[in-house]
Amino acid sequence: MDKKNILITGVNGQLGHEMRKVLDGDIFVNAIYTDVEELDITNAQAIEECVMSNKVDYIVNCAAFTAVDAAESNVELCTKLNVEAPTLLAQAAHRHGAKLIHISTDYVFDGTNCRPYREDDPVCPTSVYGSTKADGERHILEIAPESIVIRTAWLYSPHGKNFVKTMIELGRSRETLRVVCDQIGTPTYALDLASVIKTFIDSEQWHPGIYHFSNEGAISWYDFTMAIHRLAGITSCYVLPCTTNDYPTPATRPHYSVLDKSKIKATLGIEIPHWAESLEQCIHSMLNV
Repeated sequence: MDKKNILITGVNGQLGHEMRKVLDGDIFVNAIYTDVEELDITNAQAIEECVMSNKVDYIVNCAAFTAVDAAESNVELCTKLNVEAPTLLAQAAHRHGAKLIHISTDYVFDGTNCRPYREDDPVCPTSVYGSTKADGERHILEIAPESIVIRTAWLYSPHGKNFVKTMIELGRSRETLRVVCDQIGTPTYALDLASVIKTFIDSEQWHPGIYHFSNEGAISWYDFTMAIHRLAGITSCYVLPCTTNDYPTPATRPHYSVLDKSKIKATLGIEIPHWAESLEQCIHSMLNV
């Protein structure tokens, strides 16, 4: 059996780091791990040379501009990374017959729904970050309709900067902490998402299109923080709920961005762990490094 040549972009980020875990040790995979130092994904020629020289079969695009508030004042860079770069990757994938898996976000929705968002719900972003991610999705599927786009939400891991690590750090250093209680979504353990990406790659049949993936359940940022502190053994910090209006930010966040995962579960025949189960696994990993 020939090895699958898999190009991973953004390998130094949360998801890229977890992709290493799920791909390393697979004797049927030749993984090409890249970040900006190894591959500039805003450079069409660099992408072309990388895809050709490595005979790439799959591209997993984990790279993105994800600083939601900073995006409001960095529109050009955000557009370059979230729209132009995915477009170039899609062009190369389509030209060379490689299969592209691209990661998108719940921020393509405005968060006014009262039920979990389905893949065919119209996008309606309210931030620069969300708008660029929505444009990136559209460009990819127009250029390379055989691609897979996975929208996810509230991503965290033991690696890099994320909400879980920040709440642990603040919980250990502060006596009180105010956290928004009126934004509802579902956390996603990056290792669970990486495992699902590998399941797509390993499937006998390729299933192009848009999919939603997060862990199961729904929770506010406030309740998520309480769970994080409990699992991390933090008892010295008093966490207070506040509203979005109490904590203004440059970018507008969705009030409700729970994702409907029926499609991905039916397509891959998988069960998805509840957020509490995966959070416990992640924090256990962090505290026992």
